[in-house]
Amino acid sequence: MSVLPNIKLLQQKISYQFSDVKRLELALTHRSANSQHNERLEFLGDAILGSVIAHQLFTQFPHADEGQLSRLRAFLVKEKALFELAQELNIGDFLRLGGGELKSGGFRRASILSDTFEAIIGAVYLDSDYVTVQNYILNIYRDNLSALSLDMAQKDPKTRLQEWLQSRNKSIPDYQVVRSSGKDHAKVYWVNCKIEYKSIESEGKGASRRRAEQDAASKILEKLING
Repeated sequence: MSVLPNIKLLQQKISYQFSDVKRLELALTHRSANSQHNERLEFLGDAILGSVIAHQLFTQFPHADEGQLSRLRAFLVKEKALFELAQELNIGDFLRLGGGELKSGGFRRASILSDTFEAIIGAVYLDSDYVTVQNYILNIYRDNLSALSLDMAQKDPKTRLQEWLQSRNKSIPDYQVVRSSGKDHAKVYWVNCKIEYKSIESEGKGASRRRAEQDAASKILEKLING
């Protein structure tokens, strides 16, 4: 099991001082390290984060519809966004991991870091109250929220492609994984997207099957729109 570095340093980095530091220690403990781990805190933090961000977006964009608000919220709370925030706070340096996860680079893994970020939010809430954790989240998200615009609420390429085809009574796209390479934590996928309309197809690449599908759909859309 990895040993936690100076917990006071982490509290400085995350800009919150715990009255009960054991809550923070639990938030940093991965299930590979102990039977008492952070998954319950992650569940709580995920719900609180979604609630706070939803309320902020509702206030910040008074003319946005439900779909736009949902897409903006998804953009802010998706794994990649949480991973980047966790990296900025250097949370990976303070994780408590089991031997196997430590050797395989778990302290750099997006899924582990994003989950831990949510667990810390849950821990802050239990250590304080809703108003405090709300202000805490909004402070962390200050730059991300100020950079938001409704243009970023555009539907993803797969959805737009399917709607484009359905509005013209055309068959929906067919996606097939062509190949993949790399180890599980750094895998790359290639996906072929084919539509019957005009017999168009394109290949997309991404760090997950879904991202590769989105890339392929985006290329098909470009061909349809630009000719």
